[in-house]
Amino acid sequence: MPATARLPVDVDSDRAERCSVARSLELLGERWSLLIIREALRGASTYSEFRERLGVPSDVLSARLRTLTEAGIFAKVPYRPEGARERSRYELTEQGRALKLVLVALAQWGDENRPLPQGASSIPADADSGERLELAFVDREGRRSPLERVRIVPGPAARSTWKSL
Repeated sequence: MPATARLPVDVDSDRAERCSVARSLELLGERWSLLIIREALRGASTYSEFRERLGVPSDVLSARLRTLTEAGIFAKVPYRPEGARERSRYELTEQGRALKLVLVALAQWGDENRPLPQGASSIPADADSGERLELAFVDREGRRSPLERVRIVPGPAARSTWKSL
């Protein structure tokens, strides 16, 4: 099938509805979306802070903030700087803050597979001890499972033709 060919809409949408990755990428797959969330996790909350830190075009930033707010990743909170008109802050919701795991996993993958010569640009660390942390698969008792031992198995919404990864 040529790269530009599409599956029939009902098949394609059914796959997207059943696949958590496809549904997530529908919202987060555009480059600027995860970078905006990354900056929010680093403390940015105003339009001007996002614009300054990222250099994202204004129309793109407005569209992404609107989409992420409508999806429940951000809550739009009004505020009024002294002597100025009312503006909005964009505060991460619980759903948005949960994306820290995704961003740390992506950064960890990048550091291991697309490293910078000078090393990592950010390192997750415990807030109290400062000890370096890394993401891993662990069982219910907290034992780490190496990647080669991890299988992704069908969940309740999977079709019978789904294969384990």
